[in-house]
Amino acid sequence: MLTGLFDANASFVSLQKDVRPNDRAGLLVQTNILDAAQHLNDFGETAALISCLDLVITVDTSVAHVSAALGKPTWILLPFMPDYRWLLHREDSPWYPTVRLFRQNESREYGSVIERMRRELQELDRQIT
Repeated sequence: MLTGLFDANASFVSLQKDVRPNDRAGLLVQTNILDAAQHLNDFGETAALISCLDLVITVDTSVAHVSAALGKPTWILLPFMPDYRWLLHREDSPWYPTVRLFRQNESREYGSVIERMRRELQELDRQIT
């Protein structure tokens, strides 16, 4: 589902530790993705790599919290019924000022979420260049 983001003018770094075999095959054919998971043995190493990134895009996992706690711009894809800590009806987080929340409009529907992120990535690219 995330392949819709990969046409952005960006390089991607995968922080995901356990990639499903079918997903790994798709990951390996992407030339703009560095799979760093094999080099990340603890949260210290993950935090060190995150500190080198411009933006972290993630789902609600420990990586979201590490990135946000480091003050990195962090975009979090949330399910329709998110964990309580992300509250409801907002795109920001009162705990992490650098977080943007991208919520599903309905259960199991990430297509529109990915499309919104893709547009936002394109806008970031326009601002930088």
